[in-house]
This record gives sequence, structure tokens and C-alpha cells, in this order.
Amino acid sequence: MLVNVIITGVGGQGNVLASQILGRAAVGKDLQVTIGETFGLSQRGGSVMSHIRISDRKQYGPLIPPNKAHVIVGLEPLETIRIFPEYGNDQTALLINSRPIYPLNVIAGDVRYPPPEWIRSVIAETGTPLFWLDATPMAVELGGPIMLNMIMLGALCESAFVPVEKRDLEGVLTTFFPKQKLKANFKALEMGGELIRNYEH
Repeated sequence: MLVNVIITGVGGQGNVLASQILGRAAVGKDLQVTIGETFGLSQRGGSVMSHIRISDRKQYGPLIPPNKAHVIVGLEPLETIRIFPEYGNDQTALLINSRPIYPLNVIAGDVRYPPPEWIRSVIAETGTPLFWLDATPMAVELGGPIMLNMIMLGALCESAFVPVEKRDLEGVLTTFFPKQKLKANFKALEMGGELIRNYEH
């Protein structure tokens, strides 16, 4: 068994934390895990991509080979479509948060950000399994956009594309967060799971 997972987004979205939590949850199930991170601009808003490789047999190299990702979790839609041609294939499952984060050159008016629905339609045409999730409003409801990473982790584990369940993540969260923050993070995992359970293709 080998599952190659990519979590992609921009700086400030909690991408690296999400990959560490997922990895530790898998280790807690006696699985072999390797994590590698790649960063674009080393600032808030720059590209961040984490590679998580989970196996029941051996330790793999930290970077997923081209077109070998089994699952891509996109915290930001444009970052997801940017890496999909390099790491995805027609069997790669995509869990994408629909809310864009506009980079500085878009805000300044130098370039145009494509409509999120265009991004969705382009990916849908590939025929790959796609879950287009409106997760940001849920994160804001829980206290702020930073909760998005936990919602998307909850969705990932509910999707059954990884050998990790919600209770595995909850066990790891108790080692990451003080007690007063656990309730919101547990709720975020549950809300992410609900997104998948209630998803209509």
C-alpha cells in the first residue's frame, strides 16, 4: 500500500501544520510516512506544497514523482490547478476549497485571476474525481480562515482516500494544541467530514 498525498495552498493557510498532523496520525497507525515541503516565495501568500507519502511497507523518498499523486488537497484553487498537470493524473482525487486568495500582482491589477468556476470546469473535464468544497465560510464561522486546514483534513479522512480516520487526527491534535483550542479544531474536522458526506457531484 502506498498513498501519495499533496496538500497545496499559499503561505498562512496552515498547510505545513496540516501535513504534519496527517503524517503523525498515520505514524500512530504503525504506517511508514515521509513528508517533504516545497516553498515558493518565502512570505505570506507565497506558494506552499507538502508531499505526504504513506506506506505499510517501506519508507519512500520525500518528493512524489511526476503524475503519481493519488490525492491532492487544494486549500486554494489556482494553486491546485497549477500543480495538477505535474503531479496529477486522471485517477487523482482532488479535494479543492473553492475560495481564492488573490496574490499581490492580482490585487495590484497587473494580472487577472481566472474565475474559480472556470478552474472547476477545466478540472472536471479531465474526469478525475473532484470534490469542490465551499469550506472557507465554515472556517470563518469557527473563528477565522486559519481553521480551513482542519476542515480540509476532516474532508480528506472522511473521503477514505487515506488510511487515516477522524479519531486518529483527534488523537494527534491533543498533542499540538492547548485544551482550550481543541473544541474548535475537533469541530472543524467534523464539519469537513460533513462536507464529504453531504457532497453532491
